[in-house]
Amino acid sequence: MTGRERFNRQMHYQKVDRCFNMEFGYWDENFKAWPMFRDHGMTNNEQADVALGFDRMAGIGARWMNPPFPEKIIRETEKSRIIQNGDGLLAEISKDGHSSIPHFLESSIKGPDDWRRCKEERFRRDDPARKIDVAGIKNRMLTSGRDYPLGVDCGSMIGRVRDILTIEGLAYHTYDYPEMVEDMVETSCVLIEDFLDQALPEFDFDYASGWEDICYNRGPLVSLDFFEQVVVPRYQRISAKLRRFNIDIYYTDCDGDLRPIIPLLLKGGINTLFPFEVNGNGNPVGVLEKYEGQVRIMGGVDKMVLAQGPGPTRAYLEKLLPWVEKGGFIPHCDHRCPPNVSQVDYLAYLDIKEELFGMH
Repeated sequence: MTGRERFNRQMHYQKVDRCFNMEFGYWDENFKAWPMFRDHGMTNNEQADVALGFDRMAGIGARWMNPPFPEKIIRETEKSRIIQNGDGLLAEISKDGHSSIPHFLESSIKGPDDWRRCKEERFRRDDPARKIDVAGIKNRMLTSGRDYPLGVDCGSMIGRVRDILTIEGLAYHTYDYPEMVEDMVETSCVLIEDFLDQALPEFDFDYASGWEDICYNRGPLVSLDFFEQVVVPRYQRISAKLRRFNIDIYYTDCDGDLRPIIPLLLKGGINTLFPFEVNGNGNPVGVLEKYEGQVRIMGGVDKMVLAQGPGPTRAYLEKLLPWVEKGGFIPHCDHRCPPNVSQVDYLAYLDIKEELFGMH
């Protein structure tokens, strides 16, 4: 089978010659700490995917904010910098260069007037940059007889809104300025719809993707009522467009415990979870059992277990084996692999995965 055939059959619960082989990548520190990367000049996940022989995937996506806010240093301390980032946030970042989420201090959008101005400047539907270069993309990415799955990125309805408001800002504004927040979600949706109207007739996509990160380890960062009333109808509009072009695999990237919103994702047409962080959601088998035949998972291998060595890793993967064999489940590390996993233990994990799931 080609990778494209394998991916499509596996995600539709059909028999495959072997499991589709993919991983989610690595922290930046891994490229300095692991000899197989460091000693061969590899510095990014794309290079690592090729070197480790993972199955190819590709996708195309739309612009969101354009232009972004200008990035600049506001002030510095001995240990950190206060910057304005591309989302217009004041953020504190460490000078030591370690991978960490910045400490966000302040949003540029504090109320409806700020959003109105930002929308006019940075979210114009008639922005020429929003017209996609179909011929260029085809020349760059696609060849006749493509043998790998191609996805269309359906962006973010609420996660990027959270990015430009901050978590605290989103929490307050859903109550103080609910109409403003809904207009931010609507704007995100309309821009994606415009993009899909250009892309869907031109490409033969195998799946759709999205990004939210709207949950933490105790559940969603917005109320379930808000999610159902404001976010889900936008998913439904997008998934309706996808179905008209026979795209029925639609995943979104969301960390944390997303179990409370799974029924709402399904209602919106999203049927695949990625990367399914185990420490937020529990073992993926529980969700696959509860939503058998409805929910698919890409991910779900506990990164904490990988650091414990081959024995615990094998035991963990063996419990997943029956569900991988049923289909609708492509196992890989449940986020970027962290540097506390040694190269030796990571390669052992890949060997065990290959042995159990037939990834030869």
